[in-house]
Amino acid sequence: MMRITETVKQLIIINILFFVGTMIVPQALSFLALYFPLNPNFKFWQPVTHMFMHGNFLHIFFNMFALYSFGVVLEQMWGAKKFLFFYFSCGLGAALLHIGVNYLLFHQGLEVLMANGLSKAEVVTALNTLDLTPLQGKIDQATFDSMASAYLTPAVGASGAIYGVLVAFAFLLPNAELMLIFFPVPVKAKFFVPGLLAIDLFLGLKGSSIFGGGDGIAHFAHLGGALVGFLMMWYWKNNQFNKNRWN
Repeated sequence: MMRITETVKQLIIINILFFVGTMIVPQALSFLALYFPLNPNFKFWQPVTHMFMHGNFLHIFFNMFALYSFGVVLEQMWGAKKFLFFYFSCGLGAALLHIGVNYLLFHQGLEVLMANGLSKAEVVTALNTLDLTPLQGKIDQATFDSMASAYLTPAVGASGAIYGVLVAFAFLLPNAELMLIFFPVPVKAKFFVPGLLAIDLFLGLKGSSIFGGGDGIAHFAHLGGALVGFLMMWYWKNNQFNKNRWN
């Protein structure tokens, strides 16, 4: 078992404290989770704080297990400052892509409703008050569901940052063998991570969960973290920055 590095240990402790805190004070969710910018619950600090929020025990367990499994290796190679910069950059990239996709989904529904005689203010008021009577019969169910989910559902979790960490691990150690708990067959990181991203992209476009049922996973947040992670690794490699520890 690897010896845990200091920064990864502190991140895990902070995540656990936030998780326990929101169990004691559930109202904290509306302040710290990431809401759509037009939602009245949105606060400017949420693109950062949502990284420390989790929906349930399994959510935080798998994220923290991945952070320990892959983050320790990166911190040992890079040092604490470089690892933290990378981690938070990926988390912010995840938030940005998540908001961008939700913006498109919201405005897709808004355009339909405005074409049917409603104003933007009326639509926002209906969503804020959850009085959806004015919207009935003016939009198809699938478009409305995507629009309402984008506007009303907060995003939580360190998954975007973790996906960036996964990409960096595969970039630096492409031949390391990895495997899922429910698929115990070793696969090299250079195949495992792109395969995981392809599944996320498919499920994000399809709007469903890998475990079945409705979509409760911010797939595009995962992809946003992975994309920022890849771009940073590519840039660092081309500029030889990945060979340097910042501290």
